[in-house]
Amino acid sequence: MTTGTNRTPDVAVLGLGIIGGIWARHLASDGRLAAAWNRTPRPDFPGWVATPAAAAERADTLIVVVADPPAVETVLRDLGAKIGAQHLIIQSSTIDPAASRRFGDWAAARGAAYVEAPFTGSKPAAEARRVVYYLGGAPAAIARAQPVLERLSEKRFVIGDGPQAATLKLACNIQIAAQLEVLCEALAWCRKAGIADDVFFSALRSNAAWSGLVQLKEPKLRAGDYAPHFSAKHMLKDLRLALAAASESRLPVAQTVAARLQAVRALGLGDEDMSALYCLLK
Repeated sequence: MTTGTNRTPDVAVLGLGIIGGIWARHLASDGRLAAAWNRTPRPDFPGWVATPAAAAERADTLIVVVADPPAVETVLRDLGAKIGAQHLIIQSSTIDPAASRRFGDWAAARGAAYVEAPFTGSKPAAEARRVVYYLGGAPAAIARAQPVLERLSEKRFVIGDGPQAATLKLACNIQIAAQLEVLCEALAWCRKAGIADDVFFSALRSNAAWSGLVQLKEPKLRAGDYAPHFSAKHMLKDLRLALAAASESRLPVAQTVAARLQAVRALGLGDEDMSALYCLLK
């Protein structure tokens, strides 16, 4: 594969949510999008097809980016007999390591290449083509995936096998969720004490607690804007996957933050950005 924009379209995106839709539009603008599918029909979308199987007939590279392991399973079931040795499946949904192994075995049984490619970076990063991928799989499959993924990302780390890539992604999300909960608690406490947001965030910039996450969420927390970059319900799903996968380990902070996210969802805010954790502290 090359990274040029004048080759025959050969990539399909299966799942047109916040991130998948952005990736598909990038690939369409690059002349690489052969097909696009979503569970909720979007017939006006570039390259729209009615089923994943139809996408597999048009494209040899299939990027799967859906909600959770059952959703991935549904996509693979629909692909079924259409998958063969010509196909590369790039699985970018956040899933658990056991599911990654199962899906990789499913692809291998059909002669297809499979790369686990979870990513970090929410809507702004996807729009700027600056997400970061954690790649797991056979070296030849990863090499085949790289020219497509480099069009959508800033960095690509090769982690190991698929289950290892899935584990690392969940481990990173535990840290993000925990940092966000603490940020919301600290901001709420300082506001109650009469400390202005300008003072709080200016001081934080010179503190070891400053991070990329604080920078990303500062505008949303200042404005009380919970339009989703990454939804509370999806982070809750990820923490639940991590807790289930780490059955022999104790993840007490993850357990606590998962309960907080469940409370956000109980308020009817599950579709809002995960920074809606602040709403529990008002």
